[in-house]
Amino acid sequence: MIQSYKQQPKLKETYDTIIIGSGMGGLATAAILSKEGQKVLVLERHYTAGGFTHVFKRKGYEWDVGIHYIGEVQRENSIMRKLFDYVTDGELKWADIGEVYDRIVIGDQHFDFVKGVKNFKKQLISYFPEEDQAINKYVDLVFEAVKTSKNYYISKAIPPLLDALVGGFMKKPFYKFADKTTDEVLRSLTNNETLIKVLSGQYGDYGLPPKQSSFYMHASVARHYFDGGNFPVGGSSQIVKTVDPVIASSGGTILINAEVEEVIVESNIATGVRMKDGKIIRAKNIVSNAGIMTTYHKLLPSATVEKHRLKEQLQKVKRSVAHVSLYIGLEGSPEELHIPKTNYWIYPAEGDHDTCVKRYLDDLTQPFPVVYLSFPSAKDPDWSNRYPGKSTIDIITLVPYETFENWSDTSWKKRGDEYEAIKEEIAQRLLKELYKQLPQVEGKVNCYELSTPLTTQHFVNYEKGEIYGLDHSPARFRQSFLKPRTPIKNFYLTGQDIVTAGVGGALFSGVLTAMAITGKNVLKKV
Repeated sequence: MIQSYKQQPKLKETYDTIIIGSGMGGLATAAILSKEGQKVLVLERHYTAGGFTHVFKRKGYEWDVGIHYIGEVQRENSIMRKLFDYVTDGELKWADIGEVYDRIVIGDQHFDFVKGVKNFKKQLISYFPEEDQAINKYVDLVFEAVKTSKNYYISKAIPPLLDALVGGFMKKPFYKFADKTTDEVLRSLTNNETLIKVLSGQYGDYGLPPKQSSFYMHASVARHYFDGGNFPVGGSSQIVKTVDPVIASSGGTILINAEVEEVIVESNIATGVRMKDGKIIRAKNIVSNAGIMTTYHKLLPSATVEKHRLKEQLQKVKRSVAHVSLYIGLEGSPEELHIPKTNYWIYPAEGDHDTCVKRYLDDLTQPFPVVYLSFPSAKDPDWSNRYPGKSTIDIITLVPYETFENWSDTSWKKRGDEYEAIKEEIAQRLLKELYKQLPQVEGKVNCYELSTPLTTQHFVNYEKGEIYGLDHSPARFRQSFLKPRTPIKNFYLTGQDIVTAGVGGALFSGVLTAMAITGKNVLKKV
């Protein structure tokens, strides 16, 4: 049962585990621990649970904030599907988004990513017939890189002594791929600039262009969607809805409007949390799903942070990119408006991805380096039951946090005219991109609203409005502190920072954190 802290619900005297933050990592950790018989309390500072999996409603529409498509869930025997089934007791249902999951648009050309590895290769080779060897080798490398990651991640959850003995051996094959950039690997296969641009056309899914991103991160996303994309039936709010009863079945609770002020640490043992109103809640284990930056900057006592030199760890990683998202409501059903299910990734005709990003960051009037179009209302077969005769579209692009930094001290919805004017200008530019791809929706837009990095900061508590927690550079995967255990006894981390960006990464982080807490091989059970 999701309850509100404001209504002063009757809480248990103590819990087995308290989890700060109800994003996918927190929910997965909570569900798995609940299945181990633990009484878990999930604390969410926001008025709705789910982190990037939550939805918001306005003017008779609803938008999914962070979930646009999820891979590897249509096969019932895939690990991703089994994990989702495990944490939701099989209640979460999936809809396939069709043959073409991603369309890469470069200037006036477009290239479709078709589901199924054979089809994917065949389609790409039809665009680049002379590059068949490069394309085949690329797909092999993607599989190889992903295969090496299993032991790398398991090494994060094993006891420290065991890690000292065999950890290096477990991680070594993985570093062969993680230490290289996406650009390095792709250029070792081909010098066809367009093919390189197309193959790295999903970089927005992890936020770093090819010369900066780890090839492993790229491979992980590419592999994730090879079998196609899926969307939760009923929208992404179904994730919290289906995980909640699993947590409740062991006497646990998800509390909203419940802001944690500080984790209580006594003699280097985490024993509870102090809420914003001063109330103290105790538990045997405390888990932070608030992201490592927020956790070490804001949630731990400063004496503890200094003692373990935790801020020095943070010097070794960077925040991921900030973004704006335009949420659009339209008159007419997805069928009437011929809205596709396929995602569009739109890029300028000139320049490689890194050049386009740099050009734009140097001068924001230059073309957007990437524009992503997602059509949640077309992807969800239940949409028209809930919102007949209506449609929604999400458009996302990169925007530096600094663009809006001057307003960081103002409050949500009350940031003033100049702020609104910048937002409106960006919104109009994004609408123009939309009409270029889907001219039939022009004139059908009923309302739109732009979220900025400050919105992300407000709702997800990421300090610079970053979308993916930490950057997915090669250096990130070398940081041994990005794991569930911390130097503080009974205090753990979960979420995308200890695995990788996205819902799949956050879901898997729940497995690792639960393994670290219980000492049990949860993966075997799943």
